[in-house]
Amino acid sequence: MDPIVWAILLMILGLALVVLEIFIPSGGILGFLAICSIVGSVGMAFVYHGSSAGFLFVLIAIVGLPTAAVLAFRWWPETSIGRRVLLDAPGEEDVLPEEDPRNRLRELIGKLGTARADMFPGGSIRIDGESYEAVSEGMPIDKGQTIEVVDIQNNRLVVRPSDQEVPPPKSDDLLSRPIDVVGLDPFDDPLA
Repeated sequence: MDPIVWAILLMILGLALVVLEIFIPSGGILGFLAICSIVGSVGMAFVYHGSSAGFLFVLIAIVGLPTAAVLAFRWWPETSIGRRVLLDAPGEEDVLPEEDPRNRLRELIGKLGTARADMFPGGSIRIDGESYEAVSEGMPIDKGQTIEVVDIQNNRLVVRPSDQEVPPPKSDDLLSRPIDVVGLDPFDDPLA
């Protein structure tokens, strides 16, 4: 058999071993064998067919090695091993919050609440039994004072003092409501 056929077979074997090294991690053994095979192929081309065939095999090795590696890396994520090793890119539903907090805060505009602490100008407020971070419009607000939500800035409520009375928080829990709101007369004897 002509030595150039052996050189071609060694080159093909070397490129195949490069691809195999990407798919089967061998600790570099397959990579070492691939390099030896390619160097042997180039050496045989130089020795048996002169410098023109040798440089042609060098050019094939220079172009073939990166091409084989890129194609293998491109194909690898679609294999069963690649799918197990690589994580899928998260989808939009995995990254975005289920509910935009700004929509919830916009619903509070116009509602009344109370200041939980002195606001100089920032602090905590309570609306319908829930606490929120808020900023006053520039004036200090005392603890327990009635406030009205007027705007949202940077995901914080903007409030101002109000003269209106805060409605009692709405709750489905009967035990958290005042007894006169529930409709029971504390002095009625249910057994009588």
